[in-house]
Amino acid sequence: MTASPELTVLLAAPRGFCAGVDRAIQIVERALERYGAPVYVRHEIVHNRHVVNRLEAMGAVFVKELDECPQDRPVVFSAHGVPQRVPDEAERRGMLYVDATCPLVSKVHVEAQRQHRAGKEIVLIGHAGHPEVIGTMGQLPEGAIHLVETVTDAEAFEPRDPENIAFVTQTTLSVDDTAAIVDVLQRRFPAIAAPHKEDICYATTNRQAAVKAMAPRADLVLVVGAKNSSNSVRLVEVARHAGAGAAHLVGKADDVDWSWFEGVETIGVTAGASAPEELVEDLLAAIAQRRGVRVEEVRVADEDVVFKLPREVA
Repeated sequence: MTASPELTVLLAAPRGFCAGVDRAIQIVERALERYGAPVYVRHEIVHNRHVVNRLEAMGAVFVKELDECPQDRPVVFSAHGVPQRVPDEAERRGMLYVDATCPLVSKVHVEAQRQHRAGKEIVLIGHAGHPEVIGTMGQLPEGAIHLVETVTDAEAFEPRDPENIAFVTQTTLSVDDTAAIVDVLQRRFPAIAAPHKEDICYATTNRQAAVKAMAPRADLVLVVGAKNSSNSVRLVEVARHAGAGAAHLVGKADDVDWSWFEGVETIGVTAGASAPEELVEDLLAAIAQRRGVRVEEVRVADEDVVFKLPREVA
């Protein structure tokens, strides 16, 4: 039997955890150290079951809403951000809460609030139902923000006053898809106010750039991440659009369908911003058990961003 030829593995960099995810996980860990178990967490702290399971084993209890939390235990809000009604309710109940919202998501909230105070109608570019979108829309009164998901939505949007609108975006979108939507809005409404600094976060942008750099050379791209992780799903889409032979999202090495590797000589590997590096290492080890591998890093940026922890756990 002929041995399978050596496989070239293009390893994207940056990949995996971003500063906001790292901070959110640290907040839960520090809260457990300071206050003891259980510490309650509203929604998944980040979109990764591996991370959630590890924190559950340490004493974190994940809930959907505050009414599932006892009044005398700390509660942490997820990295995706929450509607304003959530901290308001926690204050009313006298609860100790720690907000793990990514500072870059908080920046979008502040921008939307600022434009609303200036009397502008707000357009939010994002995906319906995503926790970050729910959180951002929940910063303002109902009807103050209009969600636009696609170029078609942007073409159909009719503001009350075309001279008095502003847009913000979800932080984990496809850079290219968002640019196309913004182009439509700016063509239709030249006076539309844009964020001072782009809302799509540095980590999303860098991970997509790394995938674009390796995809044209890859017969197959595997993205380690969860199905409910927006930035991970976007990486699969970016890989396909950038020329990869095929691209799949895998939660862990066990999820790989090894028939994908038939005829493959070069594979790209990356991970979404909420996927821990150990899952990437497990995937690489599983590949190496089946094929000889030569790993080549495809680096497009160096990241040194660190966000301060909230005073409640610092």
